[in-house]
Amino acid sequence: MASNLGGASISQTDDFETFTPTTDVEPLKRAWRNEKAAPEILPYEASLVGRIKEQIQAMEDSIEEYSRSGIDPLIVSLYQMDLDRIQFLLRSYIRSRLQKIEKYMLYILKSDELFRRLSKEEITFTDRCRHDMKKHFDESVLSKLPNNYQDVLKQSITSEEDDMVPEPPLDTFVVCKSKEYLEHIQLEDEEERASSRIEEPFEMEANVLHIIRYRPIKSLVESGRIDLL
Repeated sequence: MASNLGGASISQTDDFETFTPTTDVEPLKRAWRNEKAAPEILPYEASLVGRIKEQIQAMEDSIEEYSRSGIDPLIVSLYQMDLDRIQFLLRSYIRSRLQKIEKYMLYILKSDELFRRLSKEEITFTDRCRHDMKKHFDESVLSKLPNNYQDVLKQSITSEEDDMVPEPPLDTFVVCKSKEYLEHIQLEDEEERASSRIEEPFEMEANVLHIIRYRPIKSLVESGRIDLL
C-alpha cells in the first residue's frame, strides 16, 4: 500500500509530476530573461512556447481531475502555484515582445531580419498596430500639416532617411554570462579598433558575469552561447 502525504498517496503525486514541464522551465526562464534584457526583439521561441502551452493545458486538466478525486486541497494548491509560475513566465515573455513591437514597430517592418523573428500572432498584432497608428496620426495630426510634412516615417519629404523611426539602442550595456569559455570576441567595430589601443580580443570565462555592449555579442545571444541577465 502506498504511504500517504496529506491525504495524497505517493503514487498519485508521482503521476501528477509527469505533467510538470521540468525540462522546459529552465529554457523558458532563459528566453524570458534574454527577451527582457535585450534592446531588440529576439527570434521567437516557437517550439518552446508550443511545448509549454501543451504542458500547461495538461497540468490544468490534471489539477481539475485531482481536485475532483478528493486529494488534500493543500497538495493541489501547491501544484496550482507551480502552474501559476509557469504561466507568469510565458505571459511575461510574450508581453515583453509585444512591448518591443509597439515601440519599434516601424523599424521592425523595415527590417526583413527582424520581421522574420515574429510569430504569426505577432505579425497580425503588428499589422493592426500599424493600421491604428496611421489612422490616428492621419486624423489627429498629419492631415492638419502641410503636404511636405504628412509622413509618419520622415520629418519632411526632403529627408533622405526615415528619421522619424525609433531604432533599438544596440550599443546599450547589458549584464551577461557565457555558458562556455569564449575567445576572440571583438567588442569594437573597425572604426573604433583603428583609434583604440586595445588590440587583444575579449575573452569570457564560463559563468562569469560581464557588463558589455549588446551589439558585439548579439549573435552569441541569438545562438544561445551567451545569456543575458
